[in-house]
Amino acid sequence: MGRTVTFKNEAKNLVGAEIKVGDKAPDFSCLIGLDVNTLAHTGAKPRLFSVVPSLDTGVCSMQTKKFESELADVNDKVSTYTVSLDLPFAQKRFCGAEGISHMQTLSDCHNHSFGKNYGVLLEGLPLPLLTRAVFVVDAHGKVVHAEYVPEVTNHPNYDAAIAALKKCL
Repeated sequence: MGRTVTFKNEAKNLVGAEIKVGDKAPDFSCLIGLDVNTLAHTGAKPRLFSVVPSLDTGVCSMQTKKFESELADVNDKVSTYTVSLDLPFAQKRFCGAEGISHMQTLSDCHNHSFGKNYGVLLEGLPLPLLTRAVFVVDAHGKVVHAEYVPEVTNHPNYDAAIAALKKCL
């Protein structure tokens, strides 16, 4: 049996292996705007990946805004990303409407590379979605925080993720 989370209290399987603290962060490719970019994880700033099903839902919107505001004081020392399967157009519209300027959006709609490599792609839904999760990767490419939220409609542990990221500074 594979790994599961619940989505509105219904069990859903996750595609890919579980990422754990201490693992080397997997590489992946996502759309940044309309360009496909491969993101390698070495020689960079500490990174936070806030994974959401869709920016156009309440919890996902709140999650993105929370990390945006809580990490504003360190945004020059870290890289922060919101990852979803939303199209880049929708991500850009959301960020413009909500005043999101530090959380960079990554669209995994091209080939679900992030979803598969980080084990967050949900199976068994009418449309593909990513489960809610948060990963913090240090400047050396090591995962220092990994949270798969057990119920997709719930919030992650913001304090734990923020503390893990700030500990990398």
